[in-house]
Amino acid sequence: MTTKGLCMQELEPLQQTAVYVVLGISLLGIAYAFILRSQILAQDKGTPKMQEVWGFIKDGANAYLSRQFRTIAILIAILTVVLGASVFVIPPTTEAVERFGTPEAAKLWVAIGRAVAFLMGSLFSYTVGFVGMNVAVEGNVRVAAAARKGYNPALQVAYKSGSVTGMLTVGLGLFGGTLIFMVFGIAAPDALLGFGFGGSLIAFFMRVGGGIYTKAADVGADLVGKVEAGIPEDDPRNAAVIADLVGDNVGDCAGMAADVFESFEVTLVSALILGLVLGDAVRGTIGDGDYDLRFIIFPLVLRAIGVVASVIGNSFVRTDEKRRNAMAAMNRGFYVAAGLAVAAGAAATPFFMVDQTTGVVDWRPFLAALSGVILALVLDKLTEYFTSTHFSPVKETSKQSQTGAATNILSGLALGMESSVWAILVIAGSVFSSVLIYSGEPLATQFTAVLYGVSLTGIGMLLLTGNTISMDSFGPISDNANGIGEMAGLDKNARNVMDDLDAVGNTTKAVTKGIAIGSAVIAAVALYGSFFTDVNKVLVQIGKEAITSINVAAPDVFIGLLIGGSIPFLISALTIRAVSRAAAQIVNEVRRQFRIPGLMEGKVAPDYARAVMISTTAAQKELISLGIIAVIVPILVGFLLGVGPLGGFLAGIILSGQLMAVFQSNAGGAWDNAKKYIEEGNYGGKHSEPHKAAVVGDTVGDPLKDTAGPALNPMIKVINMVALIIAPIVVTIDRNSPAVLGSMFICGIALIWAIWQSKREAPQMNEPVKANASAD
Repeated sequence: MTTKGLCMQELEPLQQTAVYVVLGISLLGIAYAFILRSQILAQDKGTPKMQEVWGFIKDGANAYLSRQFRTIAILIAILTVVLGASVFVIPPTTEAVERFGTPEAAKLWVAIGRAVAFLMGSLFSYTVGFVGMNVAVEGNVRVAAAARKGYNPALQVAYKSGSVTGMLTVGLGLFGGTLIFMVFGIAAPDALLGFGFGGSLIAFFMRVGGGIYTKAADVGADLVGKVEAGIPEDDPRNAAVIADLVGDNVGDCAGMAADVFESFEVTLVSALILGLVLGDAVRGTIGDGDYDLRFIIFPLVLRAIGVVASVIGNSFVRTDEKRRNAMAAMNRGFYVAAGLAVAAGAAATPFFMVDQTTGVVDWRPFLAALSGVILALVLDKLTEYFTSTHFSPVKETSKQSQTGAATNILSGLALGMESSVWAILVIAGSVFSSVLIYSGEPLATQFTAVLYGVSLTGIGMLLLTGNTISMDSFGPISDNANGIGEMAGLDKNARNVMDDLDAVGNTTKAVTKGIAIGSAVIAAVALYGSFFTDVNKVLVQIGKEAITSINVAAPDVFIGLLIGGSIPFLISALTIRAVSRAAAQIVNEVRRQFRIPGLMEGKVAPDYARAVMISTTAAQKELISLGIIAVIVPILVGFLLGVGPLGGFLAGIILSGQLMAVFQSNAGGAWDNAKKYIEEGNYGGKHSEPHKAAVVGDTVGDPLKDTAGPALNPMIKVINMVALIIAPIVVTIDRNSPAVLGSMFICGIALIWAIWQSKREAPQMNEPVKANASAD
């Protein structure tokens, strides 16, 4: 089929119908999320004491996200203007000119589209995080109340609360991508860059801020409460308990939802960019205006199939009072959804991937997506092996606690390092599967085809995002419910139900982190391919030779590689240091309150709000500085060293980012579950010396698994998106001009300020007026 400036009316009837159906399914996913939300809100909220504890959590969570939005709103406004203006620096793409008629009109529409898409991606990502967190907060007290009725009622409320976030993620992500395609047609990739960048940047902020918040409170609460005072984890006398429970929502619910949402966006963006290039390359001459649109429509169809499969799969998540197996119930829902999605994808292939000129069905995109589904399942099991109490790695770490905290920590470090090796080999195997699938492709289009296959692997990996997010949010919701149950003094049967759901939630959180990290790397590899295709488009337009690879042996490229490899270490160092500083403040505050007369006897209520404020202030302080680092470093590398070194920079950050993210996430998860394994009665049980050693290991692992490690997922994609946006500018303008050098000097000053600001000690909170000095 020949298309000239594609509009919806110029699609084939089946393709046109498919696009409208995809848009309808995205709206169905959003509507289903709000139906589930109404069902959750209709549930019983329990006793007045439960509602009192819940009220503290709800107020703290809403206050944090509201303040976070105010903090980053200025940066979002500035970047919206900059993204729109960046379009006028480079010549418009041939696709944009074909779509809008003239170069002038193309520049104007793409500038508007990219800026609006950036705002839309930012707002959608924030909405997913905010609404998801809000429903999680509404759900936790209702899970605690349902636990008094039985195991399955509590499971249903917890999982459905998580499903709201999952369905909102897939619904908004698919809606945004489809709507942009419907408006911009073959010029959609120009606007989609803004959509992906907006989602990635907000996810980075929510991951970093939420991670610092939750781990500062968690580490402080554990060190003083469990180790020093010897009281239970969610004891109401501990001033940091509410901040810890709030942190579960802003970190694990809001942060994780925004993280996976932007992966969902970015894989779709890369698939559409590469699909357009491949569709142009396989039909006639590149740039002749003749496109095979199968490669653009098929990823949208797969995404829609995933939404429907997730809805159906979620309905299979149930158990009974006899089996009481939440993990088996959630796995059943996931496997049912996976089976339906694969079957529907295979059924759709003969309709949407048939070559109209030859009548031959191309099964390779489906096989690439299938490899992504398999990759998600393998990473699921791999992460479970290294972080679950049912397997030898965690048991070995628990055993090492018998000889102290040092050996516990050494065991966890070794475990995390080893797990990162196996994870990267699995991902390498998945990328290699695309090479094998497209090995028969003509040499002229093989490079683009393989990268398109990688992008579809990402599509396949996140095909069941609705189920994945549901399982992830289940963890913090159950954790909060357990905390509310303990603080409200619920009966033993209800507590047993919540203890079990909480333990299962720890495993689901670790497993979904593994999928999130894997999807980040696959998305980054696909974006890396998009980087080359976008640069080559501009090089061809301005009469320069296209590039198909970078020479790592070239000194400037190697410098870029070294700088890229170092960035994940810098981000990790700054975020871990932030947690350490904030946790120290929490420790001092909890110790101070423990000395207040009557507090340890339960006669005086602790000042929860003060601990909440400490965590909130610490988290907000880091957002702008870390955002500046993520945005400015690729700009400096690109304009000072060139496009080749920028490519080397991206390769370095993808590799070291993947290794560091998996290492930190799995090591932290193993330390956490090693502690829980001892608390189950092994190696002395609670309050024993091995337990104290394991608690120390857990506190070391907390900022790794919930702050630094998860922050690297969106960080990798933010930097890739920035590089993708600036690369065409780098090869177009004179990098030695005074204007460019002056701008880079300003960027360098901003980078130095950001690093200094992130390392600077936060001002200590003033001692409250009512503090009782005689309590010392």
